[in-house]
Parts: sequence; structure tokens; C-alpha cells
Amino acid sequence: MSALKEQIFPLQIPNAKSTGEYLEVFSAYDKTYLGKVEVADKKAADQALQNASELFSSKENILTKEQRISILKKAAELIAKEKETVAVQAAAEGGKPYRDSLAEINRAIDGLQSCVEVLRTQAGVEIPMGLNTASNHKIAFTHHEPIGVVLAFSAFNHPFNLIVHQVATAVAAGCPVIVKPAESTPLSCFRFVEFLYQAGLPKQYCQPLAVKDLTIAESLVSDPRIAFFSFIGSSKVGWMLRSKLAPGVHCALEHGGAAPVLLAEDANIKEAIPKLVKGGFYHAGQVCVSVQRIFIPESLLQDFVDPFVSAVKELKVGDPTLPDTDVGPLIREKEVSRLEEWIEEAKQDPETKVLCGGKRISSSCFEPTVLLNPPVTCNVSKKEIFGPVVNLYMYSNFDEALDRANALPYAFQSAVFTSSLDTALKAFRKLKAQAVMVNEHTAFRVDWMPFGGYGDSGLGIGGIPYTIKDLQIEKLLVIHSQEL
Repeated sequence: MSALKEQIFPLQIPNAKSTGEYLEVFSAYDKTYLGKVEVADKKAADQALQNASELFSSKENILTKEQRISILKKAAELIAKEKETVAVQAAAEGGKPYRDSLAEINRAIDGLQSCVEVLRTQAGVEIPMGLNTASNHKIAFTHHEPIGVVLAFSAFNHPFNLIVHQVATAVAAGCPVIVKPAESTPLSCFRFVEFLYQAGLPKQYCQPLAVKDLTIAESLVSDPRIAFFSFIGSSKVGWMLRSKLAPGVHCALEHGGAAPVLLAEDANIKEAIPKLVKGGFYHAGQVCVSVQRIFIPESLLQDFVDPFVSAVKELKVGDPTLPDTDVGPLIREKEVSRLEEWIEEAKQDPETKVLCGGKRISSSCFEPTVLLNPPVTCNVSKKEIFGPVVNLYMYSNFDEALDRANALPYAFQSAVFTSSLDTALKAFRKLKAQAVMVNEHTAFRVDWMPFGGYGDSGLGIGGIPYTIKDLQIEKLLVIHSQEL
């Protein structure tokens, strides 16, 4: 890995005393030291919440839409000027290869612009009046106001763009926000917030919070001054934190999945393979909607398997900061060990075939792996893998494939490859998913579309315009006048 400039971020909480304690950040790939962020203690965290609460308590403190638009546009411009450097830093920190990290930064810039577009087009609605005696001489319409203080806990796998979805949307909505990044990737979060400050955002409006003691974070979740809680991470932690919310607090939870793909008899295999390779091994499979389970008709098995496995074997694994790397490391060394254990478990069944991969390359990297027919009872089949592993399963009829795709408690994004409109519509109707892709991989996303899961996969819908709507109250005004 080429040398990167050390990033150091002090405590960014106005009126809080420096703790003098730092969280050091290391490369996911080779543990190179990258920088550090100052850690908040209980007093600093309480001060952050007090700052945000006091800011929101007076309507005069809320930034006007014009001010918010100016800040968001300026931040996008500042990031665009440094996007290559920011992408390398994000790649080093989180392990996503440089090409994909650069795409993430471009998405972040576009996300800021989408926030501006929402503010420019958002409008209330007129409610019909004069329809009966009670509503005569009245006019009514709605108006959007910020919901209040937002608390956001983020994840490591998109360390820059996820912060846009959780922080920039709050700024656009007019809400003060406290954001806790993933412990593995705080530098990208603090860097994004720094861009907002440079663009003119008052510090009380957005306070990044790094903690080592997770009980500090939990105490914020349960505080009644929080109006909205945004969480991206595991279902176990997400549901636990939701149970601690004060009465009336709104929330959005984005968990994981085990995304299924159904190949129909008439699927265009040649077009499907590069998409499924990308969808399965993008960011080493560490994506909540990564392709994990591919169901293949018996008649197409060999036509699909040989070229698919050949394409997977061509993927280059290594240093994520290099432009020709396809697959980077896993975020933690223990995840490499977990994958080894899960694959060994699957191999105990004689029906399981390891078509490629199956072993660690180093303490941080794992071979892109394709398994054929692992048993449904093993971990790789029934849990979210969150690693560079794709499972292939044979099926005899399409209804059977649909049932097997729906067998897990996840419901996020799924896909079907077919040339038949009827088959596509059947899959859309029957698949247990929030979104169904036709002739596209399950990890497809643009930041303005609705994005989220249900069941074990989460609660609520993300996407820039949908999140901004969630962070606002649609307030009704009714006016009575004899002149109406």
C-alpha cells in the first residue's frame, strides 16, 4: 500500500472537554496505521445531545432551506475537488477496492445533489375543504417541518456514502444530527463532516461521535430527547437498540439479507454471468444485498457453472488501494476465520462441491468462493455470509425455486433472470423481498430509489427522498375565514 497522509480528528463536540483518548484506525488489508479520532466519554456524549437539543428547541436556530441548499451544494463541490484522495483513504480504511470506492464517492456527491433537489421540489398538499357544513369557509394545506434531533449509528461497508444517507438527509430536513460511525471506519465519517463544516454548517448541527465504551452509545439511544434513530448494521444489534428507544421515537433499521437470484430456463446466461460475479463479490461480499444464493434449473447447470466459475477465478484479490484490484480484504481477521469454519461445515456434507476458492489467502483476504449444493441446514445456506462466497443450488421447477428462495427470514432485494415477461411478473409477485430486479443483480442500487428490508432485514425505507420525508413532520394548517 502506498503511503497515505495521517488523518487526525479531534473531538468535534462544542463545549465538551477533550478526553485526550484516541481511537487508532488501521488498514483492513495490511494493518497499516492510517490515523486516529478522539474518543468521546460519557460527559462529551451528553454534551453532544444537549447541544443538539438546545439547537432544536428554538425555531429561530433552524437553518432556512436556502441555507441548507447552499451548504449541501458547497459540500458537494468541495468533495468533488478531492474525490480521488478521499477514495483512496476510504479504500484503505474499509477495504473496498479503489474503483468501487471512487464510485462510492461519486455517489456521495450525487447524494448531496439529490438532497438539494428534494428541497427544491418538496411541497405540501392542499386538503379539500368546503365539502360539508363543518368544512365550509376553510382552507387547509400541509407544510414540512424537521422532526427533531437525529441519532445515527452507521456501518463500515460504505463508510462515506452511508454517512451521506444518514447525515446529509438530516441536514436537508433541518434536523440536528449526532452520528456514530463504525469503529473500524471512523475516518471517512469525520472527513465527510469536516466537508460540511467547511461548507458552512454550524458544528452543533452535526456532531460525529467515536466511542470505545458502547454503553455510552446505548445511553444516547434511550434518551427521550432523540426524535429519530437511524441504524445500519446487524439485526441482532438493531432490534436490541430499538427496544431501548423512548416512547414515540421514530426509527429506521437497515439490516442484512441472503439475497436470492433465480435463473429461469430462458435466462440469457452470457449477460447474467458478469452481473452475478459483480453482485456476489463486490466489496468481498460485504454488502447487505450481495448475491448469495443462485438457483439454477438442472438443464442449465453446466452452461452456467463453467463460465461463472471461470469468471470468478479471474478476479484479482489484494490491496484495495490499487486500481486493478477486484476484491479486497474482509473488515476484520476474525471474519476470515468465520468463513473458514462455515465452509468446512458445509464440506462435511458429501453433496457439497467447492467449485473454486474455499481458503484464506492471508490474515485479511479470502479466496472468492463458489459452492454447489451446500445443505440448507448449514450456516452458508441459512445465514447472511457477508463474505466472498456465492452458493449455487439446482432446482427442477420454478415454483420450487421460489419456495426455496423465500425460506429464510430475510426480505431485502432479490433477482430473476428471464426472457419472459410472465416469469418476471410471477417472480415479482411471489418473491419475499422489498425489491425484485429483473435481469440485474441484487446489489443494484441508485440513491434516489426506495431501499430497505422487512422481517429480519430491517424496518423502514431508505433512499435520499424517502429518508428526508421520514425526518420531517407533515404539519397541517387549517384556516377559517368568512371570505373563503
